[in-house]
Amino acid sequence: MTRFRLTVEFDGRPFMGLQRQAHGPSVQQAIEEAVEAITGEAVTLHAAGRTDAGVHALAMTAHVDIERPITAFRLIDGVNAKLRPQPVAILDAWKVPDDWHARFSCVGRRYVYRIVNRRAPLALEAGRAWRVPVVLHADVMNKAAQVLTGRHDFTTFRSAHCQAESPIKTLDRLTVRRMGDVIEIEAAARSFLHHQVRSMVGCLELVGRGKWTAKDLKAALEAKERAALGFNAPADGLYFVEALYEEPPVRR
Repeated sequence: MTRFRLTVEFDGRPFMGLQRQAHGPSVQQAIEEAVEAITGEAVTLHAAGRTDAGVHALAMTAHVDIERPITAFRLIDGVNAKLRPQPVAILDAWKVPDDWHARFSCVGRRYVYRIVNRRAPLALEAGRAWRVPVVLHADVMNKAAQVLTGRHDFTTFRSAHCQAESPIKTLDRLTVRRMGDVIEIEAAARSFLHHQVRSMVGCLELVGRGKWTAKDLKAALEAKERAALGFNAPADGLYFVEALYEEPPVRR
C-alpha cells in the first residue's frame, strides 16, 4: 500500500462541499470515483479541511492509500482525465510515509476571501467573488480585524451546525488589503470553526461600509452568541489557499 499526498484545486460551485454528502455531489466523491476508475480500488480521500457548498480551493492538501503499484505521474494524469469535465484538478502528488495524514498532521490552514468592490456586475468572476456595490474602506476593515486575532471564544462566528468540541480558537492572522476594485481578506489559524471565516468577513463588510465600528465587532465577539453576528458572507468569495505541515514536503 502506498500513501499519496495530493494537492487539489477546485471550483466549488457545482458541489455541496468537499466532504461526501448524501444529498448532492462532492469533491471527495469526484476524486474517489476517479481514482477507482484507474486503479480498480475503492479509496477514501482524507483532506486537510472541509469546505462548504460553493467554496473553492487553490491548493487543498489530501491523501489516498492505493494498493496497486502506480507512479505519481500516472496517478495525476489518470485521475485528471477521469475528473473531466468537473472543475477539479490534481496539481501534484507524491508518496509519503504511512503515518502522515493530510488532516491530523496539519498544523495550520490559510484562507483568502475575495470581494470585488464595484457597482458593475461580475461578468467573469460571478460565483468566484462577492460583489459589494457600495464603497468599502479596507484600511478601516483591517484595523478592526485585529480585534479578532489571538485566542478567543468564537461562538458568535460559529455555525449552529459546527461539530468542533470547543469554540475557542487562536486566530494567527486576519488582514484586509485593497488592490484596485478587489479587497482580499486573509485568515490564518491552526484550525477554524464551521463558517468562522465567512462570519468574520460578513461583519468586516459592515465595518467597511460604516454600519459597524471596531467596538461593535469587539462587542459581537464578547457576546459569545450567534444572535450577535452581523451576517455570513456568501460562499462565492472564499478560497482554501494552503495547508501547513511541520515537516518539509520530502518526495519519495
